[in-house]
Amino acid sequence: MRVVAKFGGTSLGSGDRINRAADSVAAAVENDHEIAVVASAMGSTTDELLDEISFETDEADRAQIVSMGERTSVRMLKAALSARDIDAKFLEPGSDGWPVVTDEYGEVDVPETRRRARILAEGMDGTVPVITGFLAEGPDGSITTLGRGGSDTTAVMMGKYMDADEVVIVTDVEGVMTGDPRVVEGARNVGEISVDELRNLSFRGAEVVAPSALSYKEGGLDVRVVHYQHGDLLSGGTSIEGEFENLVDLRERPLACLTVAGRAIRNEPGIFHHLSAALSESDVNIDAVASGMDTVTFYIDEAEAERAENILHREVIARDELSSVTVDSPVAVVRVTGGELPNQPGIVSDIVTPLAEERIFLQDVITSATSVALFVDWDDREKTLELTQDLF
Repeated sequence: MRVVAKFGGTSLGSGDRINRAADSVAAAVENDHEIAVVASAMGSTTDELLDEISFETDEADRAQIVSMGERTSVRMLKAALSARDIDAKFLEPGSDGWPVVTDEYGEVDVPETRRRARILAEGMDGTVPVITGFLAEGPDGSITTLGRGGSDTTAVMMGKYMDADEVVIVTDVEGVMTGDPRVVEGARNVGEISVDELRNLSFRGAEVVAPSALSYKEGGLDVRVVHYQHGDLLSGGTSIEGEFENLVDLRERPLACLTVAGRAIRNEPGIFHHLSAALSESDVNIDAVASGMDTVTFYIDEAEAERAENILHREVIARDELSSVTVDSPVAVVRVTGGELPNQPGIVSDIVTPLAEERIFLQDVITSATSVALFVDWDDREKTLELTQDLF
């Protein structure tokens, strides 16, 4: 197997942990697997370096400074592998054969990075490349960075472009947990999780795999998260299943838009709970929700509109903070989902602009970590779908 193993800062946080990492790589090599290593800065080195930049500096100098953590890690890990008679070489921006390059906008130059990664993969026979995570090389040869979670991004990107069988993220957690073990009792490891689930959790604060890394996950590329104490790169942990694809989808049935108005209801604790609970207790499914300072809007199946209006009206009558409920139907929704959406600056503008040019009125635009939902008049649904599909 060809494996890309990424060692996080905690897993390289001391000499003993570097030895443990080197042992796990050496064991895999001795079992005839091809291993490429991506290394983060040791411990919290990057954060500490950033904290020390308490003076004005340009981006080039800043990148040089923060790169020192990863550049130290690859030298340490390469030396530890050499001590185990493993042929290893470290790679950093500027090295012969360095793979990750960015364009003039600071974005990954995909064709060139893919080309270099393939060349690197072809030369792996018996050699372990130890690659600095987080860092890239600009078009002028300068050091650039991939942003927060950049080492994860480096690893999964390299796994994809080097045609690896698996990417293993070695970190300080037992894979993905059912809850934060520091907060909840009885948290346990999840054996498998979909890339959609994990990406949404990552955007909402779960520090397991960076969302930017999961954008490079393809169905044929296995990704696993294991604890650094596990010691075996080829088993255990949590397997991340599936891949992201951009998908444009039109809901087949019309929706009704029910809007409840009130006085600064966003600042009133419990209002949203009472309204949504009332619908839920009557088995009314909520397709989407939008809120403003003085309104909460529920999108539900049009067939349920009359019943839902009566349910919400009872809540309006019962609560002084609420003043009225109105219904608008039929409404259509076109959803765009996909792993690349959050990484595309201006994506919402790109989606909305063609609709404005065609004089299509947007009732709502609701965004999440991995989707954009467009709510339009039912008669505009086919044109909205067509215009949106043309973008992807």
